[in-house]
Amino acid sequence: MPRFQRRLRCSSCTWSSPLDHLANLCPDCSLPLIVEYDLSPATELRSAIRARQCDTSRYIELLPFDDVSELLGLGEGCTPLLPAPSLRALADVRIKDESKNPTRSFKARGMAVAVSMAKKLGARSLGAPTAGNAGCALAAYGARARMPVFVAMPRDTPRSIFDEASVYGAEVQLVDGVITDCARVVQAHLAVSGGFELSTLREPYRVEGKKLMGYELLDDLGRLPDVILYPTGGGTGLIGMWKAFDEMERLGWIDSRRPRLWSVQAEGCAPIVRAMEQGLDTAPAWENPVTAAWGLRVPKAIGDRLMLRALRASGGGAIAVPEDAIEPAAARIRRQEGIDAGPETGAALLALERLVETRLVRDDETVVLFNTGANKYI
Repeated sequence: MPRFQRRLRCSSCTWSSPLDHLANLCPDCSLPLIVEYDLSPATELRSAIRARQCDTSRYIELLPFDDVSELLGLGEGCTPLLPAPSLRALADVRIKDESKNPTRSFKARGMAVAVSMAKKLGARSLGAPTAGNAGCALAAYGARARMPVFVAMPRDTPRSIFDEASVYGAEVQLVDGVITDCARVVQAHLAVSGGFELSTLREPYRVEGKKLMGYELLDDLGRLPDVILYPTGGGTGLIGMWKAFDEMERLGWIDSRRPRLWSVQAEGCAPIVRAMEQGLDTAPAWENPVTAAWGLRVPKAIGDRLMLRALRASGGGAIAVPEDAIEPAAARIRRQEGIDAGPETGAALLALERLVETRLVRDDETVVLFNTGANKYI
């Protein structure tokens, strides 16, 4: 199978580097780094991938590892894409059920790759802020890598999230405020401890794990869907899937057509929606963010430029939904589809209903709605 050349490059300026050292943001402009591959058509690779065991390791040629043994996986990935019969009146809806991942959320995908690369490149300990699921995933993969983990989360995060991160052995600190306040606590801790930061898009490898959701959609459907509805906090998965579509085109697996990407946020914390509506290239921080869908409570995302660029290029957009309707919508999915839907998924269902009502989604289109994680908020 082919082994593609890889490098780090800045998502904004011309800085680039080999993948041979720990790296956070671009040293020249302080914006996110991404992994770039020298790809060429490789139809035989797609056939080989489909014949392999179904987890992150099946895509090893398209990940930043030199050998599959460097991936410290827990069986993440290859989650089911389930039809949603109760939603058939809206469109041909499929639910990508990320609750089947280790630690019951899509965060496992990114942390599997990021923690593995951090260990390979010499990190001794790890830390990250979390609005919920990311801290649990980091704690689990840190345990797998036998590395100390420090997590900071808002004090009002549900106790179940705190307990889950703790049970994997992480040091967990509760912080007054939101995830941006937690980020400052993590950075202060790591400055003293010498640990490595794995915050969303502040290192280049979580997006590599998340991009595999895009590859899997092609395997699941044999084509890409018409529309993707993605509950958005930091936006790593949205950015990752957009990257995957570009890679798949260069591999010769798809043409230039893309799904329309829709970012879904809560009305109480909707910086990407506001930036789209105002035609901005970045999303200013949302003041006083309020939502019980903790994964959506991210007032400022460092990947805002990348998200906005992908949403516009795809022909999609961003939509905010009312807070008081989110949990009832998630409960409908649980009761009518038997899927363990978290509140973020309820927000995505509300967005779909609005898009169908306004005819931005047709009933003959294939729509993928992401269940980004299980209902842990109890």
